[in-house]
Amino acid sequence: MFMPRALKVKRPAQVSGPVLNKKSKVSQEERKDEGSSATPVQKEEVSEGTKTQDETIQASGESACLTESPVLKVEDPSASSDTEEEEEEEEEPVKSFKKSQRWPEPGEPVCVMCGRYGEYICDSTDNDVCSLECKAKHLFKMGMGTGADVFNRKDTIGDERTQPQQSAVDTDGVGGSEAVYAYKDDLFISGLTEEQVQRIKQELGIETQGSEVKRPILEFEHCGFPATLNGNLKKAGYAAPTPVQMQMVPIGLTGRDVIVSADTGSGKTVAFLLPVVVRALEKPAHSAGNPVALILTPTRELAIQIERQAKELVIGVPNMRTALLVGGMPLPQQLHRLKSSIKIIIATPGRLIEILKQKAVQLDMVKVVVVDEVDTMLKMGFQQQVLEVLEHVPEEHQTLLASATIPTGTEELAARLVRDPVRIAIGEKNQPCANVRQIVLWLEEPSKKKKLFEILNDSKLYQPPVVVFVDCKLGADLLCEAVAKVTGLNTVAIHSDKTQWQRNRILRGLLEGDFEVVISTGVLGRGLDLANVKLVVNFDMPNTMDEYVHQVGRAGRLGHRGTAITFLNNTHKRMFLEVVKRVKATGSSLPPQLLNSPYLHEQQKRERKKAKQESDNTLVTKNNLIDIIRKHDRRKK
Repeated sequence: MFMPRALKVKRPAQVSGPVLNKKSKVSQEERKDEGSSATPVQKEEVSEGTKTQDETIQASGESACLTESPVLKVEDPSASSDTEEEEEEEEEPVKSFKKSQRWPEPGEPVCVMCGRYGEYICDSTDNDVCSLECKAKHLFKMGMGTGADVFNRKDTIGDERTQPQQSAVDTDGVGGSEAVYAYKDDLFISGLTEEQVQRIKQELGIETQGSEVKRPILEFEHCGFPATLNGNLKKAGYAAPTPVQMQMVPIGLTGRDVIVSADTGSGKTVAFLLPVVVRALEKPAHSAGNPVALILTPTRELAIQIERQAKELVIGVPNMRTALLVGGMPLPQQLHRLKSSIKIIIATPGRLIEILKQKAVQLDMVKVVVVDEVDTMLKMGFQQQVLEVLEHVPEEHQTLLASATIPTGTEELAARLVRDPVRIAIGEKNQPCANVRQIVLWLEEPSKKKKLFEILNDSKLYQPPVVVFVDCKLGADLLCEAVAKVTGLNTVAIHSDKTQWQRNRILRGLLEGDFEVVISTGVLGRGLDLANVKLVVNFDMPNTMDEYVHQVGRAGRLGHRGTAITFLNNTHKRMFLEVVKRVKATGSSLPPQLLNSPYLHEQQKRERKKAKQESDNTLVTKNNLIDIIRKHDRRKK
């Protein structure tokens, strides 16, 4: 069902001979000496193990928890006492109950069910669990049975496990004898007229640029996914596709490069994960450390979230393993993970480069590359790292670039990474999410704390959990102390100086409603799906409007309504024009101090002057010649 990590370390990556149900410490040399006498011993061991396992199942049938049969050992008279001690130590019984398991140390794996030390890896789902009890609960939650059913199902494939490991590779992908997947338009979609397709795209706010753009789907069933993948989509709650998924999924499934810009919380992650998973299904598992797909993200939290969503989509698919390579977590565990046949890598660029230098992973088999939050990834801080990673990827690969904001300069740079791409824009490009009500308040620095306390005490505005964004780590800690002291609310601060274990715990607590207020720097500002957050406060205005769009978007996920309150003053005077242009377009009211600011008027004046100069330098063509003549005609009409 699963095995301890200590035993997984000792297990070779490739097994050329038969794999036995039970472990044996007899070396290959000793087997040669014993000859055929080893065979009856192994047979007797397997039969005894099956009998003991059946008795265990019968004994546990009346209880809700699971136990595991003891592991039998092959007696070896020639083995030394030291070897016997090591054997006994290795074959320590698997913990049956979660209460027998300790709590994790910082950086150690965590049980997906109870949060204790994830000592074991469940082979069925590839998730960390602490005991048989949590394994059974986990499999039941995933719709894969529990109790004796778990063991019975494993027993039925026991004979298959004794076959050479190569047979598992033959059935890799969609599993069994299903045909290799290839996307083609559903009959319903292909039956629509071009006028109907354009009307659908217009109503959904979908804009596309490129040649031979695939028509959008209206349901996931129109993709014709394998049954396992379709079932996982429904279990994960993806009943119907969002607009970005409707358009991006069919284009991605055909192997085209894509640059997509869509609102925060619009479902971009699943939109690029589905083509990634399908491409991984098509390719057999290569040797250890040769993934098929690579996903790059700017933050650890976003990488963790993407891996969790990817695992939801591949539950029950054989040999579909993912690897999370991010900083702040122990490197040895990540290196060991790469010894398995990994299909999909989710990584931050810095840690991936560190592992590439150690030659622990090869990217020469990668067929699809995803760069999430591409506007951040192509800034000076990440740009060189991303380009260095892509040097290890074959030229013939599919590239998917996604973000809520893609400025013109970034889009020009992104265009160099793709070939004949399809550009997709959902909704108003580079604008805040329409589902978020934006409130801009003019507050001088000394008054900001008092206003925040008033908001947290206002029954109409306060909807826990609340995320408050600040611009520095020290400010986050100080504001956290002040909020907790004045309001008495359960408050916590999160920033890059926290350990990754602390950040994971805070993020999990935020999603589960354990914290009422979370004070954060930009680490929570991008990509994270904070579905239960309805109120965001920008205590410090972000340094760019793109960051503003992302932070505001934490309050409106997947169609839910939210509120974002932003504190503004002359400290951010260089951004006044952008604030007015982006916020006013949503119908939100702006403070008079902003609208009457001389800095705003000066910026508007410079913009008009720049626009006039550009119009004067317009290239004369036969199409605009008449318009230019009319514009410069000084005669009175």
